[in-house]
Amino acid sequence: MRCFKVVVAILVLAAFASAPTRAQNGLGPQGGEDGPYRRQQWRLPSSDADHPARGLLFRPPGDGPFRLALIAHATTQNVLRRVQMPQPEYRALAAFLVARGFAVLVPERLGHGATGGRYAEDQGGCDEADYVSSGRATADQISLALEFLRGQSFVRKDGAVVLGHSAGGWGALALAKVDPKGLSAIVAFAPGRGGHANDFPNRICAPHTLVAAAAEFGKAARITVTWLVAANDTYFAPAFSQQLVAAFRSGGDKVDFRALPAVGSEGHWMIETEAGVKAVSAELDRALRATPPVAAKKP
Repeated sequence: MRCFKVVVAILVLAAFASAPTRAQNGLGPQGGEDGPYRRQQWRLPSSDADHPARGLLFRPPGDGPFRLALIAHATTQNVLRRVQMPQPEYRALAAFLVARGFAVLVPERLGHGATGGRYAEDQGGCDEADYVSSGRATADQISLALEFLRGQSFVRKDGAVVLGHSAGGWGALALAKVDPKGLSAIVAFAPGRGGHANDFPNRICAPHTLVAAAAEFGKAARITVTWLVAANDTYFAPAFSQQLVAAFRSGGDKVDFRALPAVGSEGHWMIETEAGVKAVSAELDRALRATPPVAAKKP
C-alpha cells in the first residue's frame, strides 16, 4: 500500500509539472511592488509557450536605467524535489546587488516549482550523464530571461551580470561564450552537475565527464568567470572544483578561482544565507568592480 501511495504521488506531481497553466498568457510584471527592494512577481519567456517562467524582480528606487543582475538557481534530478521546490529568491544576495545599483532578476526555470513544464536540463543517468547538453539547456533558459529584461526601459542594454549557483552556475559557464558587450561578467558559486550522487556527500556522477564538459565550455569562453567555492562544500569540494577550473582554463585564461573559508554546516548553500553573502561580499565587490562601467543613458 505504501509503495502504491508513492507511485500515485509521483504521477500527480508529474501531471502538475506537465499541465499547461492557462493563466500565463501575459508576460511582464504580475501585481505591484513590495518592500524596500521593490520585490515584484514577473512572468518571463521560456522555450515552452504553455509554461512562461515565473520570476522575482528586485530593483533600487527610481526609474533607472539600472544594470541587470540575473541569479540562476540550483536544480536536482529528483522529480519530487524539483516540482515541490519553492520559488527561488536569494533574498540576501538580491539585497546586496540592489544596494549596488542593480535591478535583480531571479527567474525560475522550466520543470521547477510553480513554473512547471518539461525539465529541459535533464543530464540523464549517472553513468551516462550528458553535462554539456544539460549546461547548454540551462544557459538557453537564462538567455531568454536575460534578453527579455534587457528590453525593459528601466534596464541598461549593456553591463549585465549573471550569478549562477550550482547547476545555475554550470549553465552560466556555458553562457560565457556570448558577446561581452551584452554580458560583462559571470560569478559562479560552486558550479557543477551530478554532485551528491545517490545522496552521498563528496560523490559525483561521472566526474571525468564533468571535467571534460568544463573544458568544452572553456574553449568558447569570452567572458571572465569568477568561480567561488566554500571549504566545506560537499557537492563540489575545492579540490575537485580546481580540476574543473583547470579544465575550463585549458581553453583560455577566462577564470578567476577563489576557495573560501567554511560557511555554515554545508558550504554549497552559502549564497542562500545572509551569513554566506557576507562571507563572499569582498569577492563579489571585487568581481563587480572588475566589470567595465557602462554609462547611463542621457535624458
